[in-house]
Amino acid sequence: MIEIDGSFGEGGGQILRTALGLSCLFNKPFRIFNIRKGRKNPGLMPQHLTCVRAVQLLSNADVIGNIKGSTELIFSPKGVKGGDFFFDIGTAGSTSLVLQTIIPSLMFLDRKTTVVLKGGTHVSFSPCYHYISEVFVPTLEKVGIKIEPSIESYGFYPKGGGRIRAEIFPAKEIKPLIIMERGHLVRLSGYSGVGNLHPSIAERQRNAFMKKIHSEADIQCQVDMEIIDAPTPGQGTFVFMKSESENSVAGFTAIGERGKRAEMVGEEAAIEFLNYYSSNAALDSHLPDQIVLYLSLCNNESVFTTSCITQHLLTNLWVIGLFHKYEFSIEGETGGHGKVKMVGSERIELPTRGFSGPCSTD
Repeated sequence: MIEIDGSFGEGGGQILRTALGLSCLFNKPFRIFNIRKGRKNPGLMPQHLTCVRAVQLLSNADVIGNIKGSTELIFSPKGVKGGDFFFDIGTAGSTSLVLQTIIPSLMFLDRKTTVVLKGGTHVSFSPCYHYISEVFVPTLEKVGIKIEPSIESYGFYPKGGGRIRAEIFPAKEIKPLIIMERGHLVRLSGYSGVGNLHPSIAERQRNAFMKKIHSEADIQCQVDMEIIDAPTPGQGTFVFMKSESENSVAGFTAIGERGKRAEMVGEEAAIEFLNYYSSNAALDSHLPDQIVLYLSLCNNESVFTTSCITQHLLTNLWVIGLFHKYEFSIEGETGGHGKVKMVGSERIELPTRGFSGPCSTD
């Protein structure tokens, strides 16, 4: 059984999510301890428990320790099955992070699997739905993994209640990702959204974003930001901007909250973009740690530049290495821009998969 110290490196829930996905993919049991040890509220939270319940259902796993606040978990999968699934986080926990947990389990099945997730779609400390649909998913498609996401309603903190759907199609192989230079900036496009709030807030967010980027960078390309009235059971605001260059896409998000001025939301997203733009790197700071799991399964070398070598990235590279052999190298210092190379060093043998009909958990 693989032993994992959940306090290693960045020490967050990503260690658990990556372990769950790879455990189901390779049918390898693991024990994780010190889960989120350094956090204000350590142990498993509702979002993490939904991740555990989801992959437990998908793989018919035996699980010990899957209760709120638990700092230790033993997970033993028995074989992944596909079908149609519904998972309700029950809070504003991130639907995006749950989706990213289960994709590795399902991507090599020989039929499409449909997953509906209920919870937060635009919440802090996680990729928002639009980042998933417009940056993460297109990048996965480049390496051979097809996913079709859609959003039915938006979920903001604290009420949640958003619903997203994802169709995960069979993948035959993982192709390398080679993006050393992003090339010329072609277009900036995105959204300023509000849910159950006055549309003038979205306009102020958009205006602040535009003012900031045009005052601090010589942007020659087209810039479009659509105002969205987001259907939601709660209230909330967000800004998302996608940058399209000749060779890559990147995304930048800011989330509103009570007492936070609309102008600050727009400026936060603009600063994220400007930091990326000034680095001349191909990928933004968030995408690398989200895609290295997949690139580690490819027997051809991937190489890319990123605007920031993050602790999330370094921690995820460590977790992946506990489950299978691969090689990687990093040029650059943590917190600065750099280059990543990686290649799978062994042939990936996947266990036999089975299938089931519709399933639900809430």
